[in-house]
Amino acid sequence: MNILVCIKQVPDTNKVEVDPITGVLKRNGVESKMNPYDLYAIETALRIREETGGTICAVTMGPGQAAAVIREIKKLGDFDLILCGKQTTDGDTAQVGPEVSEWLNIPCVSNVSKIVEIQDGAIIIEMDMTNDIEISKVQFPCLLTVDKDIFMPRLPSYVKKQETKDREITIITLNDLDDKDEKNYGLNGSPTQVQRIFPPEVNAHQEIWNGTAVELSNQLLNKLQELKFA
Repeated sequence: MNILVCIKQVPDTNKVEVDPITGVLKRNGVESKMNPYDLYAIETALRIREETGGTICAVTMGPGQAAAVIREIKKLGDFDLILCGKQTTDGDTAQVGPEVSEWLNIPCVSNVSKIVEIQDGAIIIEMDMTNDIEISKVQFPCLLTVDKDIFMPRLPSYVKKQETKDREITIITLNDLDDKDEKNYGLNGSPTQVQRIFPPEVNAHQEIWNGTAVELSNQLLNKLQELKFA
């Protein structure tokens, strides 16, 4: 089994400013970390490799500093399975996984919460559909986006980090791609456009009510009516 894991570097804070003109996050000077959801994708890849053997390759896109997030995965190969985190914490669009599968013309399953069984040529998974759980069998090659409940990510090994800290990372630039039109990449090439990004307003207001169950029920109903929710 040869697995590709798509990962991304995101701001290591929830206090990132938004450019009022472009509507994108100001990342300069902000500490970065691996997208938390991608840790679950990496753990899933490691669990599958432990069961079936094979190789794992990690790929990321970004400025030079993004290379720091891929040093925990070491081997390259062809890919039967592509794994992505459910979404990123900076954009929250959850669109990259399905878009990648569409470009590659392979099946995609999102919101994967459990690996049920790995068969010869296929994988059986569970999908969290909010109100129910759906089980599906998907043929390889395929792409899965995994949710945070699938596995608990292991702590990275300090020894392995030291052993691999100087390992070469292959960098692919625009010149290495068949399509060299820079307008087809980044913000300009995105198939979706975000109209506006803005920091949420902070609302620390709270009310504490006391009373019997009947009194609290009436008070809640009155509040909902006041807010025009009922």
